[in-house]
Amino acid sequence: MEDMPKHPRLILRGNRYYHRAAIPQDIKATYPKSEETFSLGTSDYQEALKKVRVAAAGVDRKFDEHRLRLVKDREPPLEHLSDEQIGFIADTYFQQLVQADEETRLEGFGEYRVRDLPLVVVPAEEEELPDFGDYIDEVDEVNAILRHKYAQRIVDEDDHHMVRSVLSYPEISLKLSEGSQSWRKLAHTLQEVLLKANEVRRQRNTGEIVETPSPVQSDVSSSAKHSDGKLLSEAKEEWIAEKSVRNWVEKTEREHRVWMDHFISVIGDKPIDQYGKADARQFKNLLMRLPANWNKKDELRGLKISDAAERAAALNLTPMSDKNINKLMGFVGAFWGWAAVNYDENLSNPFKGMKIKIRVKARDERDPFTMDELKAIFSSPLYTGCKSARHWGIKGNHIPKDHGRFWVPLIALYTGARSGEIIQLRLNDIREADGINYFHLTNAEEDQRLKTSTSRRDIPIHQDLIKIGLLDLVKLRRSQGEDRLFPELKMGSDGYYSTPYSRHFRRLLESLGIKKSSKEVFHSFRHNFEDACRESSVSKEIMDALQGHGEEGMSGRYGRGYMLKKLDEEIRKLQYRDIKITHLMIRSS
Repeated sequence: MEDMPKHPRLILRGNRYYHRAAIPQDIKATYPKSEETFSLGTSDYQEALKKVRVAAAGVDRKFDEHRLRLVKDREPPLEHLSDEQIGFIADTYFQQLVQADEETRLEGFGEYRVRDLPLVVVPAEEEELPDFGDYIDEVDEVNAILRHKYAQRIVDEDDHHMVRSVLSYPEISLKLSEGSQSWRKLAHTLQEVLLKANEVRRQRNTGEIVETPSPVQSDVSSSAKHSDGKLLSEAKEEWIAEKSVRNWVEKTEREHRVWMDHFISVIGDKPIDQYGKADARQFKNLLMRLPANWNKKDELRGLKISDAAERAAALNLTPMSDKNINKLMGFVGAFWGWAAVNYDENLSNPFKGMKIKIRVKARDERDPFTMDELKAIFSSPLYTGCKSARHWGIKGNHIPKDHGRFWVPLIALYTGARSGEIIQLRLNDIREADGINYFHLTNAEEDQRLKTSTSRRDIPIHQDLIKIGLLDLVKLRRSQGEDRLFPELKMGSDGYYSTPYSRHFRRLLESLGIKKSSKEVFHSFRHNFEDACRESSVSKEIMDALQGHGEEGMSGRYGRGYMLKKLDEEIRKLQYRDIKITHLMIRSS
């Protein structure tokens, strides 16, 4: 024995050889055993020497796995599981379930068990083995429960226990934040895996041959790459704070905040450089299942957005329009454009190129009012006689020429201006130069807003508006000490004058039977103005300048004074031959 080769972990107890290893110092405090000692099952030295080498390698792997778990335990839990991670977890769980089924069958059922397959079947020893009939029934019982839960997307305590157990597998070894949205998604995925694995058991129970898949080879931790980047939830607040001070009104801030929060709730809160196309695609797919105003629908009220999307799809609810989906993706995608400038990370916008292509010309997005609809609007009680400005829909003897509800559609008809641009007019925005009265559309005051920089423009006041009494209203407001032309039209809580007025205008159209689709909104007046310009031989160049399209008006081509004169000459051509508003002029005299 003295001349025989030795192994430091090989010891002899009685006539049996054992493997014995002390626990390394770096893991001694956390390792579950005080030493790794176990029988090698032989009293032959040469055989024991071979076995101890294999055993030692296995024990060293266990030590390494313990070290890896310690490292993972010190890492912060994941806020989100990627599709790649969930796929790996699902494949691993399926392999383990099918492997366990195969091992159960190899061990044997009922009265007999298998030894030294495939040669000998011997009576079972004292430990209890599963009855084959019970094993068959178990599949049906588990499937019945699983299908009931899966059909209704139920996730209960048993499912959470299953997720925790699977995440702790040595091949997976991931920690997931308790508040992560991925718990529910992973639970649903593992329910699917159980159903698929039970189908394999059912096939094997009838004698069909179903191979056990090989263990999955992947490192799921690599799909959650290390990053020193700021979390999206933190960067989002910096973005919103900066934009709200310089650019956004309350409504804009709220819209961007709400949909960024929805994005984070669905995809998870990760460092900003860890988001990719798969995340944007997942969010886009969710939006494509949601109906418009989903959180106001009784069937979806109170649900989280991910659950609402699933529920809406199950109920076959009509999804929101492609245009609205693009708008919502724009709210979220706008962050990455800002972040690329403000952070050091090499960021790309995951939503770039993700918008749905809409094959509709800009002109067709909001149809102009038909001539019959325009006639209906301007022959309504608001223009022929109503009870009061407040009761504008009830016929009476009052024409409210001192109220914005009367003037805003008329001004839009003769200028093509947006409702917000009209409602926010100050008295000093009604100007005169060289005998020409004109609207000065600007965002000079804190409460004034324009859509683009080219929206700042001057529009001569059409003679029909003057004949109806617009300048008389300006004089009245000045005598009242007012600052705004329409002080009775208040700003909405979102910071826009147009919001509350839009509700009134929608009610006006509905009262006239005009509000048939979302296309027919106040913006339709801009298209009517364009049509009238073309029919009145107003050049496209002038029409664009009046509407604030394209370049900075025409000031780069003409001198300022000449430009106003040219605009006035052109706007005097504008006529609506089939709309009768002469009764308004007569009553103003």
